[in-house]
Amino acid sequence: MDHLSVVVLAKAIVMGIGTIAPALAIGKLVAKAMEAIGRNPEAAGKVFVPMLLGAAFAEAIAIYALVVAFTLK
Repeated sequence: MDHLSVVVLAKAIVMGIGTIAPALAIGKLVAKAMEAIGRNPEAAGKVFVPMLLGAAFAEAIAIYALVVAFTLK
C-alpha cells in the first residue's frame, strides 16, 4: 500500500468509529426524551432543552472525529 491509501483508510476508520458512539447516543437520548414526554406531556418543556444540549454535546464528539480525520496527512 502506498502512503495515500493508508491515509485514506485511516481517515475512513477514524470517521467510522468516531461517529458510531455519538449516533447511538443521540438516538437513545431522543428516544428516552420522547418516552418521558409521552408519559408526562406536561414535562415537555423541562425535558426538551436538556435533550437538545445532550444531543449537541454528543454531536461535538463526531465533529472532533471529523477534525482528526482532516488533520491526518
